[in-house]
Amino acid sequence: MNREQAIESLITTALVEDLQSAGDVTSKSIFSDSDSAEAVVRAKESGVLSGISLIVPVFRAIDPRVSVELLRKDGASVSRGDEICRVKGPIIAVLSGERLVLNLLQHLSGVATATAHLMSLVRSANSHTKLLDTRKTTPGLRLLEKEAVVHGGGTNHRIGLYDMIMAKDTHVKAAGGPDRAVERARAWCHENKKDLKIEVEVESLAHFERAIAVRPDRIMLDNMSCEEMSKAVAIRNSEAPLVELEASGNVNESTIYAIAKTGVDFISVGAITHSVKALDIHLTLV
Repeated sequence: MNREQAIESLITTALVEDLQSAGDVTSKSIFSDSDSAEAVVRAKESGVLSGISLIVPVFRAIDPRVSVELLRKDGASVSRGDEICRVKGPIIAVLSGERLVLNLLQHLSGVATATAHLMSLVRSANSHTKLLDTRKTTPGLRLLEKEAVVHGGGTNHRIGLYDMIMAKDTHVKAAGGPDRAVERARAWCHENKKDLKIEVEVESLAHFERAIAVRPDRIMLDNMSCEEMSKAVAIRNSEAPLVELEASGNVNESTIYAIAKTGVDFISVGAITHSVKALDIHLTLV
Protein backbone atom coordinates (compact mmCIF):
# COMPACT_ATOMS: atom_id res chain seq x y z
CA MET A 1 0.00 0.00 0.00
CA ASN A 2 1.48 3.35 -1.04
CA ARG A 3 1.10 6.63 0.82
CA GLU A 4 -1.91 7.84 -1.17
CA GLN A 5 -3.77 4.57 -0.63
CA ALA A 6 -2.91 4.55 3.07
CA ILE A 7 -4.23 8.09 3.55
CA GLU A 8 -7.41 7.37 1.60
CA SER A 9 -8.04 4.29 3.74
CA LEU A 10 -7.39 6.23 6.95
CA ILE A 11 -9.74 9.07 6.01
CA THR A 12 -12.47 6.68 4.92
CA THR A 13 -12.25 4.75 8.19
CA ALA A 14 -12.19 7.92 10.28
CA LEU A 15 -15.19 9.44 8.52
CA VAL A 16 -17.23 6.26 8.87
CA GLU A 17 -16.37 6.24 12.58
CA ASP A 18 -17.55 9.85 12.95
CA LEU A 19 -20.45 10.13 10.51
CA GLN A 20 -21.77 6.61 9.87
CA SER A 21 -24.56 6.75 7.26
CA ALA A 22 -26.50 9.54 8.99
CA GLY A 23 -23.81 12.22 8.76
CA ASP A 24 -23.50 15.21 11.09
CA VAL A 25 -27.08 15.28 12.35
CA THR A 26 -26.49 18.41 14.44
CA SER A 27 -25.37 20.48 11.46
CA LYS A 28 -28.02 18.93 9.20
CA SER A 29 -30.76 19.79 11.68
CA ILE A 30 -29.75 23.44 11.86
CA PHE A 31 -28.47 24.31 8.38
CA SER A 32 -29.54 23.59 4.82
CA ASP A 33 -27.33 22.25 2.04
CA SER A 34 -27.25 25.70 0.47
CA ASP A 35 -25.88 27.44 3.58
CA SER A 36 -22.17 28.27 3.25
CA ALA A 37 -19.46 29.39 5.60
CA GLU A 38 -15.82 30.39 5.75
CA ALA A 39 -13.54 29.23 8.52
CA VAL A 40 -9.95 29.75 9.58
CA VAL A 41 -7.68 27.25 11.29
CA ARG A 42 -5.20 28.87 13.68
CA ALA A 43 -2.45 27.79 16.03
CA LYS A 44 -3.16 28.58 19.67
CA GLU A 45 0.45 27.96 20.71
CA SER A 46 3.90 27.81 19.16
CA GLY A 47 5.09 24.63 17.52
CA VAL A 48 5.99 22.79 14.34
CA LEU A 49 3.26 21.75 11.92
CA SER A 50 2.54 18.34 10.46
CA GLY A 51 -0.59 17.01 8.81
CA ILE A 52 -1.14 19.96 6.49
CA SER A 53 -1.20 17.62 3.49
CA LEU A 54 -4.26 15.87 4.94
CA ILE A 55 -6.55 18.90 5.13
CA VAL A 56 -7.59 18.98 1.48
CA PRO A 57 -8.18 15.19 1.19
CA VAL A 58 -10.37 15.20 4.30
CA PHE A 59 -12.66 17.97 3.10
CA ARG A 60 -12.65 16.62 -0.46
CA ALA A 61 -13.85 13.25 0.84
CA ILE A 62 -16.75 14.94 2.62
CA ASP A 63 -17.79 17.39 -0.10
CA PRO A 64 -15.75 18.39 -3.18
CA ARG A 65 -17.41 21.82 -3.08
CA VAL A 66 -15.25 22.76 -0.09
CA SER A 67 -12.23 24.86 -1.05
CA VAL A 68 -9.12 25.06 1.09
CA GLU A 69 -6.41 27.73 1.02
CA LEU A 70 -3.28 26.37 2.68
CA LEU A 71 -1.21 29.11 4.33
CA ARG A 72 1.50 26.95 5.95
CA LYS A 73 3.46 23.86 4.94
CA ASP A 74 4.38 20.72 6.84
CA GLY A 75 7.52 21.36 8.88
CA ALA A 76 6.79 25.08 9.25
CA SER A 77 7.09 26.75 12.63
CA VAL A 78 4.07 28.65 13.91
CA SER A 79 3.36 31.00 16.79
CA ARG A 80 0.16 31.60 18.71
CA GLY A 81 -2.44 33.19 16.46
CA ASP A 82 -0.85 32.24 13.14
CA GLU A 83 -3.30 31.20 10.44
CA ILE A 84 -2.74 27.70 9.05
CA CYS A 85 -5.46 27.54 6.41
CA ARG A 86 -8.80 28.95 5.35
CA VAL A 87 -11.76 26.77 4.44
CA LYS A 88 -14.83 27.81 2.45
CA GLY A 89 -17.88 25.87 1.34
CA PRO A 90 -21.17 24.33 2.53
CA ILE A 91 -21.32 24.83 6.28
CA ILE A 92 -22.48 21.27 6.92
CA ALA A 93 -19.38 19.91 5.17
CA VAL A 94 -17.05 22.37 6.92
CA LEU A 95 -18.37 21.45 10.35
CA SER A 96 -18.47 17.73 9.53
CA GLY A 97 -14.73 17.73 8.74
CA GLU A 98 -13.65 20.07 11.52
CA ARG A 99 -12.89 17.47 14.20
CA LEU A 100 -11.08 15.01 11.96
CA VAL A 101 -8.87 17.74 10.53
CA LEU A 102 -8.09 19.09 13.99
CA ASN A 103 -7.45 15.64 15.48
CA LEU A 104 -4.89 14.88 12.79
CA LEU A 105 -3.27 18.32 12.83
CA GLN A 106 -3.06 18.53 16.61
CA HIS A 107 -1.60 15.05 17.10
CA LEU A 108 0.86 15.08 14.21
CA SER A 109 1.98 18.62 14.99
CA GLY A 110 2.51 17.48 18.57
CA VAL A 111 4.85 14.77 17.27
CA ALA A 112 6.72 17.25 15.07
CA THR A 113 6.98 19.78 17.90
CA ALA A 114 8.29 17.23 20.41
CA THR A 115 10.82 16.01 17.86
CA ALA A 116 12.01 19.54 17.10
CA HIS A 117 12.48 20.26 20.80
CA LEU A 118 14.63 17.18 21.39
CA MET A 119 16.55 17.80 18.17
CA SER A 120 17.49 21.27 19.40
CA LEU A 121 19.03 19.67 22.49
CA VAL A 122 20.85 17.07 20.40
CA ARG A 123 22.29 19.69 18.04
CA SER A 124 23.55 21.74 20.96
CA ALA A 125 25.52 18.71 22.16
CA ASN A 126 26.65 17.01 18.98
CA SER A 127 26.13 18.08 15.39
CA HIS A 128 26.25 14.60 13.84
CA THR A 129 23.91 12.64 16.12
CA LYS A 130 20.47 11.92 14.65
CA LEU A 131 17.19 11.48 16.52
CA LEU A 132 15.26 8.33 15.57
CA ASP A 133 11.67 7.32 16.04
CA THR A 134 10.59 3.76 16.91
CA ARG A 135 7.73 1.37 16.16
CA LYS A 136 5.91 2.66 19.26
CA THR A 137 3.28 4.34 17.13
CA THR A 138 -0.50 4.58 16.99
CA PRO A 139 -1.89 1.64 14.98
CA GLY A 140 -2.94 2.91 11.57
CA LEU A 141 -1.04 6.19 11.95
CA ARG A 142 2.56 4.98 11.74
CA LEU A 143 3.26 6.40 8.29
CA LEU A 144 1.93 9.82 9.24
CA GLU A 145 3.60 9.86 12.66
CA LYS A 146 6.92 8.98 11.06
CA GLU A 147 6.41 11.77 8.53
CA ALA A 148 5.77 14.11 11.45
CA VAL A 149 9.09 13.07 12.99
CA VAL A 150 10.84 14.09 9.77
CA HIS A 151 8.90 17.39 9.75
CA GLY A 152 10.33 18.02 13.21
CA GLY A 153 13.89 17.39 12.08
CA GLY A 154 14.17 13.75 13.15
CA THR A 155 15.05 10.63 11.17
CA ASN A 156 12.99 7.50 10.61
CA HIS A 157 14.16 4.15 11.97
CA ARG A 158 12.75 1.04 10.29
CA ILE A 159 9.13 1.38 9.20
CA GLY A 160 8.04 -2.10 10.28
CA LEU A 161 9.27 -5.60 10.91
CA TYR A 162 9.90 -6.16 7.22
CA ASP A 163 12.53 -3.61 6.19
CA MET A 164 15.41 -4.16 8.63
CA ILE A 165 16.71 -6.95 10.84
CA MET A 166 16.76 -5.81 14.45
CA ALA A 167 17.71 -8.42 17.03
CA LYS A 168 16.27 -7.19 20.30
CA ASP A 169 17.02 -8.58 23.78
CA THR A 170 14.52 -11.42 23.34
CA HIS A 171 16.14 -12.51 20.07
CA VAL A 172 19.61 -12.20 21.56
CA LYS A 173 18.77 -14.25 24.63
CA ALA A 174 17.12 -17.02 22.62
CA ALA A 175 20.01 -17.11 20.12
CA GLY A 176 22.68 -17.41 22.81
CA GLY A 177 24.19 -13.94 22.56
CA PRO A 178 24.40 -10.89 20.27
CA ASP A 179 27.18 -12.33 18.10
CA ARG A 180 25.24 -15.53 17.44
CA ALA A 181 22.09 -13.58 16.61
CA VAL A 182 23.99 -11.48 14.08
CA GLU A 183 25.71 -14.49 12.52
CA ARG A 184 22.39 -16.32 12.11
CA ALA A 185 20.73 -13.25 10.62
CA ARG A 186 23.61 -12.71 8.20
CA ALA A 187 23.51 -16.34 7.09
CA TRP A 188 19.76 -16.10 6.52
CA CYS A 189 20.21 -12.96 4.40
CA HIS A 190 22.85 -14.71 2.32
CA GLU A 191 20.75 -17.83 1.83
CA ASN A 192 17.64 -15.85 0.90
CA LYS A 193 19.42 -13.17 -1.14
CA LYS A 194 18.17 -10.39 1.15
CA ASP A 195 19.97 -7.06 1.32
CA LEU A 196 18.89 -5.90 4.76
CA LYS A 197 20.71 -3.92 7.44
CA ILE A 198 21.35 -5.86 10.63
CA GLU A 199 21.11 -4.23 14.04
CA VAL A 200 21.57 -5.95 17.39
CA GLU A 201 20.73 -4.76 20.90
CA VAL A 202 23.18 -5.01 23.81
CA GLU A 203 22.81 -4.03 27.45
CA SER A 204 26.41 -4.21 28.67
CA LEU A 205 29.95 -3.56 27.48
CA ALA A 206 30.64 -7.30 27.59
CA HIS A 207 27.82 -7.95 25.14
CA PHE A 208 28.89 -4.93 23.10
CA GLU A 209 32.34 -6.43 22.62
CA ARG A 210 30.78 -9.70 21.46
CA ALA A 211 28.54 -7.80 19.05
CA ILE A 212 31.18 -5.57 17.50
CA ALA A 213 33.43 -8.58 16.89
CA VAL A 214 31.01 -9.78 14.20
CA ARG A 215 30.52 -6.31 12.66
CA PRO A 216 26.75 -5.77 12.40
CA ASP A 217 25.61 -2.63 10.60
CA ARG A 218 24.42 -1.08 13.86
CA ILE A 219 24.53 -1.82 17.58
CA MET A 220 21.86 -0.52 19.92
CA LEU A 221 23.18 0.45 23.36
CA ASP A 222 20.11 -0.10 25.52
CA ASN A 223 19.80 1.48 28.96
CA MET A 224 23.57 1.85 29.30
CA SER A 225 25.16 4.67 31.27
CA CYS A 226 26.77 7.59 29.48
CA GLU A 227 30.14 6.38 30.74
CA GLU A 228 29.54 2.96 29.20
CA MET A 229 28.33 4.48 25.96
CA SER A 230 31.40 6.70 25.74
CA LYS A 231 33.60 3.62 26.14
CA ALA A 232 31.61 1.82 23.45
CA VAL A 233 32.10 4.78 21.10
CA ALA A 234 35.85 4.74 21.74
CA ILE A 235 36.05 0.99 21.04
CA ARG A 236 33.98 1.39 17.88
CA ASN A 237 36.12 4.27 16.63
CA SER A 238 39.26 2.20 17.16
CA GLU A 239 38.14 -1.23 15.98
CA ALA A 240 35.19 -0.85 13.60
CA PRO A 241 34.50 2.74 12.54
CA LEU A 242 31.84 1.70 10.02
CA VAL A 243 29.57 0.17 12.69
CA GLU A 244 26.82 2.60 13.70
CA LEU A 245 25.88 3.07 17.34
CA GLU A 246 22.37 3.84 18.58
CA ALA A 247 21.47 4.83 22.14
CA SER A 248 18.09 3.80 23.51
CA GLY A 249 16.27 3.68 26.84
CA ASN A 250 15.69 6.35 29.49
CA VAL A 251 15.86 9.13 26.91
CA ASN A 252 14.06 12.37 27.70
CA GLU A 253 14.75 16.09 27.60
CA SER A 254 16.82 15.95 30.78
CA THR A 255 19.09 13.11 29.58
CA ILE A 256 19.35 13.50 25.81
CA TYR A 257 22.06 16.19 25.85
CA ALA A 258 24.46 14.03 27.86
CA ILE A 259 23.68 11.02 25.68
CA ALA A 260 24.43 12.98 22.51
CA LYS A 261 27.73 14.13 24.02
CA THR A 262 28.93 10.52 24.12
CA GLY A 263 29.27 10.60 20.34
CA VAL A 264 26.69 7.97 19.39
CA ASP A 265 25.36 8.20 15.86
CA PHE A 266 21.68 7.83 16.73
CA ILE A 267 19.36 8.26 19.69
CA SER A 268 15.98 6.54 19.48
CA VAL A 269 13.03 7.91 21.44
CA GLY A 270 9.65 6.20 21.56
CA ALA A 271 8.05 9.10 23.43
CA ILE A 272 8.04 11.38 20.38
CA THR A 273 5.28 9.23 18.89
CA HIS A 274 3.58 7.35 21.72
CA SER A 275 3.06 10.00 24.38
CA VAL A 276 3.25 13.51 22.97
CA LYS A 277 1.06 16.46 23.90
CA ALA A 278 -1.14 17.59 21.03
CA LEU A 279 -0.43 21.05 19.67
CA ASP A 280 -3.33 23.38 20.42
CA ILE A 281 -5.01 24.28 17.11
CA HIS A 282 -8.59 25.40 16.53
CA LEU A 283 -11.06 26.24 13.78
CA THR A 284 -13.34 29.28 13.95
CA LEU A 285 -15.93 30.63 11.55
CA VAL A 286 -15.22 34.07 10.08
